[in-house]
Amino acid sequence: MLAVLSKKQIMAATESNMLPLGTKAPQFSLIEPLTGKIRTLGELRSAKGTLVMFICNHCPFVKHVNSQLVALANNYLKKGISIVAISSNDAQSYPEDAPDKMAAIAKELEYPFPYLYDETQEVAKAYDAACTPDFYIFDGDLRLAYRGQLDSSRPSNNLPTNGEDIRNALESLLNNSPISEHQKPSIGCSIKWR
Repeated sequence: MLAVLSKKQIMAATESNMLPLGTKAPQFSLIEPLTGKIRTLGELRSAKGTLVMFICNHCPFVKHVNSQLVALANNYLKKGISIVAISSNDAQSYPEDAPDKMAAIAKELEYPFPYLYDETQEVAKAYDAACTPDFYIFDGDLRLAYRGQLDSSRPSNNLPTNGEDIRNALESLLNNSPISEHQKPSIGCSIKWR
């Protein structure tokens, strides 16, 4: 007798690669589909700290945290933290992640951060990104201070999304306090490589 699995049960989960702390942020120059402008890390970074997120449109893990990403950004942008999201998925195989759909999602969800398209996937490779969502916090010198999960919530575990891990790291950064090196990897859909 075959068991019928729900969509949540068959979701493939991939963990972050956990780039070494202290790594210098790789530079990028990417298109922002919503505005058509090319945006660079040099322009978007902040002297207080920069959060780089690898997300996409179709991933259930990203959909699960989207409202928390907006809330977190609305909170920390005011405190001087720079936030940028990047999609590196192969849009030919995953048309829901195409640039026009990215622009529509950014508008619909009122992303307060730029949502950039990494068509060549070179930026994801430079950051050693593995999943969506994947999070990296860089200090004012663009050295990696945190990489890992947003919080412990997942689409299947009924825990609320509160952004606890990222918020704790950002607060430590803003207060010039050490960020714990005990960091849990993010978990999500694999980046859809060509």
